[in-house]
Amino acid sequence: MAKDEIWTNQGMRDLKQALEMTSASHTGMVRPHNEDCLSAVAELGLAVLADGMGGYNAGEVASGMAVTMITEDLRSKLTTTPGHLLNGAHQGKEPGVAKLIRESIGKANGSIFQAANTQPQYAGMGTTLVMALLHDNRITVAHIGDSRLYRVREEKLEQVTRDHSLLQEQIDSGMLTKEMARRSQNKNLVTRALGIEAKVEADVQTIEAREGDIYLLCSDGLNDMVEDDDILLTVNSLRVNLPLAATQLVQTANDNGGRDNVSVVLIKVKKAFPAASGWRARMLSWFR
Repeated sequence: MAKDEIWTNQGMRDLKQALEMTSASHTGMVRPHNEDCLSAVAELGLAVLADGMGGYNAGEVASGMAVTMITEDLRSKLTTTPGHLLNGAHQGKEPGVAKLIRESIGKANGSIFQAANTQPQYAGMGTTLVMALLHDNRITVAHIGDSRLYRVREEKLEQVTRDHSLLQEQIDSGMLTKEMARRSQNKNLVTRALGIEAKVEADVQTIEAREGDIYLLCSDGLNDMVEDDDILLTVNSLRVNLPLAATQLVQTANDNGGRDNVSVVLIKVKKAFPAASGWRARMLSWFR
């Protein structure tokens, strides 16, 4: 075992040696309060970001519930589930990580839906969600709504998630071009959100993560106000100072008008992070 490898007492790798995470959030220049919420836990390789919606203060309640519940539920499960169940598919089913994420999202959705339907002040509240969990040199991404995850690899920006929004449906049908969509007044109309219905389906995908990758999670307050080319320029120019990159992205959104809350999480893969295997995995399991 390399001397800079760190393991938790539950046998999980502490990913702070392999990953750098940073975040920034701002109310923006127009909205009276911030309904975004986020969490970035480098040792678990977990990032969660939500953009709330609803009546007075209800949006921030929904986003706060989503981020807190999902983060704490996954923290508990990740420190007690054996690695081979997390990283491998079993009998044609999804890998354990994807299954755990879906379960956590389902619990959060149920709680938000119940609160919205039993407490009048929270009626109609909901939230978008985008989250990432890095494990075994991979990243599992889940999202609901129009909060996004981008990847910067080899100085190119790629949108990994696909918005659940009216605009995206109009683009897919050929009614609008991407450039026309950027000028549309219907940017905030999502077709799927957490907490609006008793059940919700998250889009979940797992892709390879490489050393040098930078992943960006953001609310639409960023991508609605900052062009993709400018996002890429900022990340590439400031990749050695990730906190400054996050701050600059938020500042650019505000400089361009800041019409919405804006939140970002940046994740840099500093080195490979393979799962424990063989004798090491067996030895670690003795201490669970």
